[in-house]
Amino acid sequence: MGVEPVPDEPAAVADCDGERALVVADYHAGIERGLRRQGVELESDADARRERLLALLDRTEPDRLVVLGDLAHAIGDPEGAEHEELTTLLDAVSVPVTLVKGNHDGDLEPFLGEFEDVTVTPSHGTRIGPVGFVHGHTWPSPDVLRADVLCVGHEHPVVRLEDEVGGTRVERAWLRGGLDPDPFEAFHDLELDVRGDLVVFPAFNDRSGGTWVNVEGQEFLSPFLPAGLAGGEAYLLDGTRLGDYRRV
Repeated sequence: MGVEPVPDEPAAVADCDGERALVVADYHAGIERGLRRQGVELESDADARRERLLALLDRTEPDRLVVLGDLAHAIGDPEGAEHEELTTLLDAVSVPVTLVKGNHDGDLEPFLGEFEDVTVTPSHGTRIGPVGFVHGHTWPSPDVLRADVLCVGHEHPVVRLEDEVGGTRVERAWLRGGLDPDPFEAFHDLELDVRGDLVVFPAFNDRSGGTWVNVEGQEFLSPFLPAGLAGGEAYLLDGTRLGDYRRV
């Protein structure tokens, strides 16, 4: 389908008309600073985050890195440790970067202007060949919706799994299915020629929490989910297919 998850990683490789892209969502650089303001004290994981991403770039050898929004965590001009983390990361990435603007990336353009190989898209997303990219906090544009595959972040999907003795664990997950045109046509007040697939990415940052998609009553964050996902199935990072995410 043109977008294939990297086994055991919250990342995928997308075939964008001959250009190979590594795609990740919700990096949330500097998240520890935000957690500290909520009373949660954690040592910075900045070095490990960066090394995980650089290792993925080495492993997949893409032509481009696409970040599906929320590269940063603080909503505003990055400061202090967050500024340092972003600078060190972007200096180390050896391929062009496309940031699909997310809700945490509101004031990043002046900072990112210092890096000549970084492009920031509008919040309604972008399309590179047959693949569309949007963060997910706002509605994709009609052009992005006409992609063969639409990649979405923002939601941080996780599933709660229970074993035979009643123990539980929470795992990051992919959501994949068809794209239901109805909510998008209603929003844009247009008839859209939409026949593609929709892939909701797990968060790259493992400290960012998530939407428990298989828990009854859990509300989604994105304005077009879950209505825009038809026949959605959940998959673990190791590729395990869990089936209909609502019945896991």
